[in-house]
Amino acid sequence: MTPSAMMKSQMHGLLAKCLQFHIVGAFIVSLGVAALYKFAVAKPGKKAYEDFYGNYDSMKDFEEMRKAGIFQGTKGIMEYKEFLQAE
Repeated sequence: MTPSAMMKSQMHGLLAKCLQFHIVGAFIVSLGVAALYKFAVAKPGKKAYEDFYGNYDSMKDFEEMRKAGIFQGTKGIMEYKEFLQAE
């Protein structure tokens, strides 16, 4: 068998070829995961916050908790609120 009839070695450029394949694959997978997170986690969470805080009255919630006895030092806060409304 003559040397010209033998196949060339497949090792030349093998690392570069494999790295290129894996870098492109990793980039595509990372874009897919980012898109999946945005549409499966971030958007529904943002919509839930908008729905909750769209009609949320913090003073009403605070009054209900104060009447339930959760807070201990709210008398001073309520006097300060009345002072601000008197001005």
